[in-house]
Amino acid sequence: MKILVLDVGGTNVKVGRSGSRRRLKIPSGPGLRPEAMVAAVRAATAEWEYDAVSIGYPGPVQKGKPIAEPKNLGRGWLRFNFARAFRVPVRILNDAAMQALGSYRGGRMLFLGLGTGLGSALVVDGVVLPLELAHLPYRHGSSYEDYLGVRGLKRMGQRRWQGHVHQVIRLLQRGLLADYVTLGGGNTKKLTVVPRGVRVTNNTAAMVGGVRLWTSIQRW
Repeated sequence: MKILVLDVGGTNVKVGRSGSRRRLKIPSGPGLRPEAMVAAVRAATAEWEYDAVSIGYPGPVQKGKPIAEPKNLGRGWLRFNFARAFRVPVRILNDAAMQALGSYRGGRMLFLGLGTGLGSALVVDGVVLPLELAHLPYRHGSSYEDYLGVRGLKRMGQRRWQGHVHQVIRLLQRGLLADYVTLGGGNTKKLTVVPRGVRVTNNTAAMVGGVRLWTSIQRW
């Protein structure tokens, strides 16, 4: 089974396929609507063969369907029929959860995505559980995302931001009984010190997670 994997972001849509290391980037941005994304992806992959599609969606997903429009893209994502547009079966998962699934190495893993916001997911015994921790209160009336997202990094500077990253990792690992923590997202590059026992992954994990959506027994 050949899987086309899309990792939809606010700057680019990253595209890959099972069985190949080739990756494409298609520009996205605040005006990108789903029909334009599908058209661009189909044009860029016209010579590729695939039997199914996995989409990492930049927003909350329940029962395989987006439940909120993405903050950094255009509108129209909630009711769009991706399976009809791609003409093959499609599975959709929150983008952080898809990267978490691709990063998973067994046991009980907490994934935190350090990017524009804060992505989060828990994988327990092979079952991925998307989380929405970003907007929960952290301190002084502000959320986890206010401190660990890009706004916190710009407001506090790298040193203080990194201190809060380390503190939140400890808090959430204890609270969620995680065996280990994996970090993803572009701002992992800003960390000069990674806590002991914490793994750092990259966007390749999202491609692996997209394939695992079809090749492993999962719930999402």
